[in-house]
Amino acid sequence: MVAVVLVHGLYHRPEHFAAVAERLRTAGTEVVVPELHRGSLPADTAVVQAVVDALPEPPIVLGHSYGGSVITGVRGAGHLVYLAAFVPDAGESAAGLGGASPQLQDAINPEPDGSTSLCPDRAADILYGDCPAPLAARAVGLLRAQAPGCGRGVPERQGWKHTPSTYVVCGRDRAVDAGLQRKMASRCTDVREWGTGHSPFVGRPDLVVGLLRELRDRLVARA
Repeated sequence: MVAVVLVHGLYHRPEHFAAVAERLRTAGTEVVVPELHRGSLPADTAVVQAVVDALPEPPIVLGHSYGGSVITGVRGAGHLVYLAAFVPDAGESAAGLGGASPQLQDAINPEPDGSTSLCPDRAADILYGDCPAPLAARAVGLLRAQAPGCGRGVPERQGWKHTPSTYVVCGRDRAVDAGLQRKMASRCTDVREWGTGHSPFVGRPDLVVGLLRELRDRLVARA
């Protein structure tokens, strides 16, 4: 059975993918949601690579936002999914491609230890503005501080050049400009566009689950 690996973005945790993971697991799909926040892009990539290496078959690997930079450097995936995510080419970083929107940049607060956090009220609007209020509040409560520099990391390889990939443009995104997403999506094998904000795994987990099931069935049929 083809497994699914879900890779979160900056400030996020694996728990943000809880609704998607639960629905996939209930249907019999193995799901792994690694914790990033290892201090750098190479370290985050290594965590995901270890998960992929431990699975018996090449999995579907989904990266959200900064998670796109992480999955770009991973070897051995059966399919890559970029969800409102960065798709760096050689020498490129998420920040270099355009990075966070001005609204999201304004929501970032410096912390005394050099890390940054997000202003809760602004984060709710920018990241989860199209989500039901209780879900948005829970998602904001899960956000954590972020070590500096990860968004400037450059992947050592470009997995999308060798592995089939799907890009999901989130057309109402306030965190990563939808126009930038469409430009990056041109690097992928397949492109979808949803009329959602930045975090459909919170407000519309059915969309994410449906896409992953479709891709899983396609991989199984090819085996």
